[in-house]
Amino acid sequence: MTRTVVVGAGNWGTTFAKVLADAGNDVTLLARRAEVAQQINGTHVNAQYLPDIELPARLTASTDEAQLAGASHVFLSVPSQHLRATVARLARYLQPETVLVSLIKGLERGSMLRMSQVIISEIDWDADALAVLSGPNIAHEIALEQPAAAAVASSDPVVAEQVAQLVTNRYFSGFANNDVVGTEYGGVLKNLIAVAVGIVTGAGYGENTKASIITRGLDEISRFAVALGGQPETLMGLAGLGDLIATCESPLSRNHTAGRLLGEGHPLTEVVERMEQTAEGLSSVRPVLDLAFEHGVDMPIVTQVSNVLDGSLRPADLTPHITPRNDEVAPGAPRYR
Repeated sequence: MTRTVVVGAGNWGTTFAKVLADAGNDVTLLARRAEVAQQINGTHVNAQYLPDIELPARLTASTDEAQLAGASHVFLSVPSQHLRATVARLARYLQPETVLVSLIKGLERGSMLRMSQVIISEIDWDADALAVLSGPNIAHEIALEQPAAAAVASSDPVVAEQVAQLVTNRYFSGFANNDVVGTEYGGVLKNLIAVAVGIVTGAGYGENTKASIITRGLDEISRFAVALGGQPETLMGLAGLGDLIATCESPLSRNHTAGRLLGEGHPLTEVVERMEQTAEGLSSVRPVLDLAFEHGVDMPIVTQVSNVLDGSLRPADLTPHITPRNDEVAPGAPRYR
């Protein structure tokens, strides 16, 4: 039996604590607010985020950060822009042999670092004692125990496999790989394409437009991830294509919802206020475009999302770029894409 801690009692953190408990682990869910912890311990429900889900008895909640001491695995589920401050605060309780697992999909503003890079840069954590988990993971569906899967990546393949087994239960499966870069960027980049799909949905466009954006969006995020060191096959798997489909299609997706509200004409400030939880795609647009420019990667769809966000493009004018780039098709060659 493994003792684990999940940091962050929001929608995804609570759901993943349930996943771990249902896989046979003892789980402490570290909440920021005492009333949330008390409610979970007293009623086995997180009423704010998962009011219709009964949490397992072996899942307990606490606000005591000292609970981290002695945990074999610590899963981090906090907003991306809060991760650095969170790990800096918690570092004194962590032991060198503890494996840290990021459940977070985002880039840090300013530094443009991936979440694993933030952890390493802030507390000098051993990369081989670090894993990231990403995939088509709509939290409420998983909380309802609908079958799902995720990629688990670590620079140490033994750690990746260990964590993948740790999170696997009767309705959730982990699949190990060693491509931390591709796995993390897949989780970041699909959010931006989901915002684009949400925008055209809100603007009234149909399935052809959405399918075109998803397809060209996959090409766009794959080129980006590979240019920054990811493996192309990762973007064709759970952390890329799988996550892209789920996030673009589900009405439960925060990024799709944010895009839809923008497409319906709501101003960005109102959209941010209306979202109960962070839509990571909104905060990742600028960092991704900065990195794309730095590495010479053309990202027309994400550029148009940025233009919608800054008000220089009407949502109804965001269209998929289905014309191949000059470097994609040789003269006279068939066009398959």
